[in-house]
Amino acid sequence: MKSSAMLPDLGIVAVGGAAGSLARYLITLAVGETGPFPLATFGINVSGAFLLGLLVEVLTRLGADRGRWRATRLLLGTGVLGGFTTYSLLAADTAELLLGGEPWAALGYGAATLVVGGAGSWLGVLSGRALRLRGGGGGAR
Repeated sequence: MKSSAMLPDLGIVAVGGAAGSLARYLITLAVGETGPFPLATFGINVSGAFLLGLLVEVLTRLGADRGRWRATRLLLGTGVLGGFTTYSLLAADTAELLLGGEPWAALGYGAATLVVGGAGSWLGVLSGRALRLRGGGGGAR
């Protein structure tokens, strides 16, 4: 793909990323301080994993990754959910717990994020499949 052809894709991702980052920031402010366990980041990452699993499953079944389905994936998946979820904050929170003398909290937080996030993603895929079955089909894979 030519670099000039990528510019619209970059714009779509940037707009989605800004929206997702803003949503993450606002949720973090609303949840506030929750003690040693970073509840806001945990909830954001798990819900984002669920939504990404759902989105990818639905889009995969709607059609090939081009045209409006590609734009939707770039906007919502790469952009919004990429900006919404945050590996860097997971890493920083884990390091802060370790440096603050909370090794068990750090281990629990990291492990719970991976396990519950993985389960969330799996449930998102299953939900996407259930929507497709209830809706009577959709495009081929």
